[in-house]
Amino acid sequence: MTGPRLLVVDDDADLLKLLSMRLDAAGYEVTAVASAEAALTHLAVQRPALVLSDVQLPGMDGLALFDAIRERHPALPVILLTAHGTIPDAVAATARGVYTYLTKPFDGRALLDTIAQALALTAPAGDAQDAGDTEWRQGIVSRSNVMAEVLAEAKLVAASQASVLIRGESGTGKELLARAIHAASPRAGKPFVAVNCGAIPEALLESELFGHVKGAFTGAVSHHRGLFQAADGGTLLLDEIGDMPLPLQVKLLRVLQEQQVRPVGSSESLPIDVRILSATHRDLDVAMAEGLFREDLYYRLNVVSLTLPSLSERREDIPLLAQHLLTRLADKYNKRLNGFAPEAMKALSMATWPGNVRQLHNVVEQVCALATSPLIPLSLVQRALRVPSMEVLSYAQARERFEREYLVGLLSSPTATWRTLHGWPSATARSSTVCCSATA
Repeated sequence: MTGPRLLVVDDDADLLKLLSMRLDAAGYEVTAVASAEAALTHLAVQRPALVLSDVQLPGMDGLALFDAIRERHPALPVILLTAHGTIPDAVAATARGVYTYLTKPFDGRALLDTIAQALALTAPAGDAQDAGDTEWRQGIVSRSNVMAEVLAEAKLVAASQASVLIRGESGTGKELLARAIHAASPRAGKPFVAVNCGAIPEALLESELFGHVKGAFTGAVSHHRGLFQAADGGTLLLDEIGDMPLPLQVKLLRVLQEQQVRPVGSSESLPIDVRILSATHRDLDVAMAEGLFREDLYYRLNVVSLTLPSLSERREDIPLLAQHLLTRLADKYNKRLNGFAPEAMKALSMATWPGNVRQLHNVVEQVCALATSPLIPLSLVQRALRVPSMEVLSYAQARERFEREYLVGLLSSPTATWRTLHGWPSATARSSTVCCSATA
């Protein structure tokens, strides 16, 4: 298996060869060309995951190459390699959307880390879902290991009749997972019914769940089938089960034990065949300790427990989710949107997301509604996230800062690139080895 495809552009044949060897050893599939014109020709045939280009090139330079790439592939990340004299141009380029730049001589490890960070912010092209058996989990977009484990367990438990308790913060997609379990179960052809136990007043919740007969209470002018009956043969999701009042918990437990439901005002019980899934963002162990949730009901519902991670625990999914949501919402608003600018995607990936996927959906919908260009800019994302704009420096300040950083790096490791590319330890590493040997 080869890693992501990289396009490397540099007219220095020796450096181009060293870069290709280093990146190939790191697992990337590398295409190396010596000019911007050759790079554009290659881009017309095959789109890479990232472009790494020198600024100083014969003919069209690296900045002009970036402008051409941005016009044709607006979401493709570009990293520039720059010498001391072209730092101001590189600084200006980052303001126009270049992912970042590295000054020569650069550290090989820093280069690999920067490439990995840029690729992590780039959603793969094509369908967000992996090829294969994903129909049962439509709507769940992920490539993270932690979500893969949850989905694998969900697929296994779906084949059984066991009750499942889905835990997770608000907005993590608990109902989506419940629907996926139903879709992968033998009950897939039967109804899936969801009810939010915390959104319905206690006086009405019993009637909603179990139904009522005509005349059971004021306003009951006809018979009403409850949600248990509506879900007969299928699956019933009791969302936010931790908010269910204690008196109703007793009645729910009896229904689960007897597999029968008695409508409000009726003297007869009706048999039901319903699989129960429940979900909560509350800590039910704490609720039991405080006497707010029945222990016997807890064990009846919690035969299998699945825990959804927060969005901050699966950050590698943020670019994938953002692009997936943008594609859907662009259709809703009838807009032609290509994607997010690299700096905009970086801001999304670094946000805290207390509202999880639901908050991400709201942010993407806002930027989609306000977008006036095919590429979503950083400013719209910052506005939707309600964060202040990034620091704006004058040209002189930016030049002074980056020249200082360049000189510090040059003085601290003047041969870092050559040593790293040849597998030699850095001066820091050799010093540490000597110190450790002396101590020993």
